[in-house]
Amino acid sequence: MIEVTCNDRLGKKVRIKCNDDDTIGDLKKLVAAQTGTKWDKIQLKKWYTIYKDHVTLADYEIHDGMNLELYYT
Repeated sequence: MIEVTCNDRLGKKVRIKCNDDDTIGDLKKLVAAQTGTKWDKIQLKKWYTIYKDHVTLADYEIHDGMNLELYYT
């Protein structure tokens, strides 16, 4: 289990526990459950990299304690 922090820079910071073999789509669904938004309206970024839904966290080298940027589309 790893813990990923998602920050939307508007005052909402969400800490999610997930496995490193979960996909970005799975992570979005966990974030949506905590924030109350639809999972398909969430976009996760790190700098200028927009993460795709079908790729796993391990493939993107997302590790325990990483921070991701949370955007609403």
